[in-house]
Amino acid sequence: MNDAHDCRPDDLSAAERAEDRLRRLASVAIDAAERLGVDVGAYAERAASTLEAGGRLLFCGNGGSAATAEHMATEYVVRFRRERRPLPAIALTAGSALLTAAANDFGYDQVFVRPLRAFGRSGDLLVVHSTSGRSPNCLAAVRVAHELGAHTVALTGTDGGELAGLAELTIRVPSEETATIQEIHLAIEHAVADHVDAHFARGSS
Repeated sequence: MNDAHDCRPDDLSAAERAEDRLRRLASVAIDAAERLGVDVGAYAERAASTLEAGGRLLFCGNGGSAATAEHMATEYVVRFRRERRPLPAIALTAGSALLTAAANDFGYDQVFVRPLRAFGRSGDLLVVHSTSGRSPNCLAAVRVAHELGAHTVALTGTDGGELAGLAELTIRVPSEETATIQEIHLAIEHAVADHVDAHFARGSS
């Protein structure tokens, strides 16, 4: 589904606008479920195996995607749905002092590279959120992750941008509308977290 050019009249009531928005989101979610199940499953299995082997999950993104990065790191460190041990996950977006210092000293393209070089290691999994697939700082992070020997997953929109050819696994949400892509990204991340939760709740201490 391509909802990039959908144009809704400005005279909709608040209730009509809400219903329209939710119906369009549901349509994209159904489309994503039909197209992306295998790829999301592969991501979930990679996340679980990374943590099982002692690696960490590292998340990054800009704007709303930065909020998703921090949201998901929290779900792993604290918990999602089940009681299990805390799991190591880091949002490379966390810390305004770190981000602004890196941007000021090295340029905004390097804001994820600096903490990634500090905390990332071979066997980790870097998860990059970019609705366009073209964010220079996300592309730089993926390249550095490969240098470090970390695995990479990218969540993008329909096109996938340069990230689609750079990350080991790219999950392309079938939409070109930024808000919709971000909403589906979060749903995908929750599905992955649910799988990881179940994995560690079964056998973790």
